[in-house]
Amino acid sequence: MTLAFTVPGLDEAASEKAVAILQNRLSQEQEAALVLKHAHWNVTGPNFIAVHEMLDPQVEVVLAQADETAERIATLGGTLDGRPEAIVRNRTWKDFDLAGRQSTTDYINALIEYYDAFIADDRKAIAELDELDLVSSNIVQDHVQELEKFQWFLRSHVA
Repeated sequence: MTLAFTVPGLDEAASEKAVAILQNRLSQEQEAALVLKHAHWNVTGPNFIAVHEMLDPQVEVVLAQADETAERIATLGGTLDGRPEAIVRNRTWKDFDLAGRQSTTDYINALIEYYDAFIADDRKAIAELDELDLVSSNIVQDHVQELEKFQWFLRSHVA
């Protein structure tokens, strides 16, 4: 990877590693927005409208997180990849495998599991970024806080 520049206080090697970690996070954030919208469109049954309407704000926040991650990559001098094939190429997490019209409970449980992996991957990225770039680490920390809140919302529906 070739950086266009480095930010003051970070060397090229640290910047390249941070960019690679952030690119992985960007790909998962982009996919998460698609997964959440998929669930939004396909939930059925009891509590349909509550779950349907709860998911759209999550989509918006996760897309905003992706935008913030992409902008951080650019700020670090990296070139980001927001194309669909980058999501597949960068995937280090399990596919979301629930498809079609399913009950709200099925989608909620599947999304809770998806958030488990998403949050764990973000926490791993935080630990790695703590050693490289605290600013990037803080960005991902803020993202985790929102994701954990959304997961709490979902868990509260099936508690």
